[in-house]
Amino acid sequence: MNVPTRPPLRFCMITSFYPPYNFGGDGIYVHRLSNELARRGNLVDVIHCIDAYNFAAPPPSTGYRDHPNVTVHGLKSGLGMLSPLATQQTGFPLMKSRRIREILSKGFDVIHYHNISLVGGPGVLAFGDAIKLYTMHDYWLICPTHGLFRFNRAPCARPTFCAACTLVYKRPPQLWRYFGLMESAIKNVDAFIAPSLTSQRKHEQLGLKGRIVHLPNFVSPSFASMDTGDSAPAKPDDPPPEERYFLFVGRLEKLKGLHTLIPVFLRQSKVQLWIAGTGSEEAALRELTRGDSKIRFLGHQSAPALRLLYRDAIAVLYPSINFQVGLPESSTSSGQGAPLVIMEAFSQKTPVIASNIGSIPALLEQTGGGLVYSTEQELLAAMDRLLSDLAHRRELGLRAYAAYRANWTAEAHLDRYFGLIDEIAATRSRTSPLPSAP
Repeated sequence: MNVPTRPPLRFCMITSFYPPYNFGGDGIYVHRLSNELARRGNLVDVIHCIDAYNFAAPPPSTGYRDHPNVTVHGLKSGLGMLSPLATQQTGFPLMKSRRIREILSKGFDVIHYHNISLVGGPGVLAFGDAIKLYTMHDYWLICPTHGLFRFNRAPCARPTFCAACTLVYKRPPQLWRYFGLMESAIKNVDAFIAPSLTSQRKHEQLGLKGRIVHLPNFVSPSFASMDTGDSAPAKPDDPPPEERYFLFVGRLEKLKGLHTLIPVFLRQSKVQLWIAGTGSEEAALRELTRGDSKIRFLGHQSAPALRLLYRDAIAVLYPSINFQVGLPESSTSSGQGAPLVIMEAFSQKTPVIASNIGSIPALLEQTGGGLVYSTEQELLAAMDRLLSDLAHRRELGLRAYAAYRANWTAEAHLDRYFGLIDEIAATRSRTSPLPSAP
């Protein structure tokens, strides 16, 4: 890869979770972005909250390394879990405020906020003096439960009864949301980054005041195992029947829709369902399987292991039943967003079978990288076709990989990312805008 020659910048990423102290896609994205920036000569500091991760107390994930240009500050307090709880309740970092200010006092060109719900709340948006970006990995800015999934039952079109909904999720209500703290804090942000037009339009619809820019996420070359040419990762030959599996990847939460797949696999015996991920619904989902050997729970998987799981799967199943931050709403495939799971599957030439909800059917139609189902019968038909028609599966995989190469590489992402930074720098009337990336 040709490394850009633009002058290096200093970045600070602020996020609740960062590998190995990480649960989902937001931390993975911060890790990938930080290291891709570092590989290009930039200096990156990452601030995250170990106390917030330990609040749930699972074993830390493994398999992550950082470039020497990345400095990680894992914040811990002598009060343990009470520190993120205080942040959640007040909207300020409180116990970690002094340390965050010390780190930011080193001086940065860009402060990039991510999931800050437990590391600083909206109050941390006022810290520091730099270009400020905020990536909307979920709906926390407009929803206290992050997911816009009302009472953990159905999508929420417009938040109401939020305190009661928060209690259903076993979280204490946040009184600060009713006194204008969020509205005043977001004025400190130069631009909010929406991974998809769905996310952008949902935030605008629900009243977020601020500039929102659509910038799709990406899959790093280290995950995709690709070089700088056009070669694609090799797919294995058609596996024997006993080794065939469909793959689900993601947090085991109700809104992800995994509970809708399990009954389908319990009623058929042709193929297995492998499940990579953990979450609050894991115990209930295991009970739903009744111990059937066709359904395997793999738990958290390292990036190398996950890459192989994607590569060898017949297809990735994406049964979401809720709004998705990473869904596109675009009449063309150019530059569109996608959930991280779909991008990763596409990078391994693996097609996707997805539920006909939201805008994801348009993504699969535009890219040609998968199939859509509305009923159980349609799901079974799609699975049967990919199992029996190897040529068609390979064709979908090639189209998926082409979409990945066109839209979701690190180069495509960082070109747009630096363009946004340059634009903001110029708008701020500095002496001169930052040099454009070559």
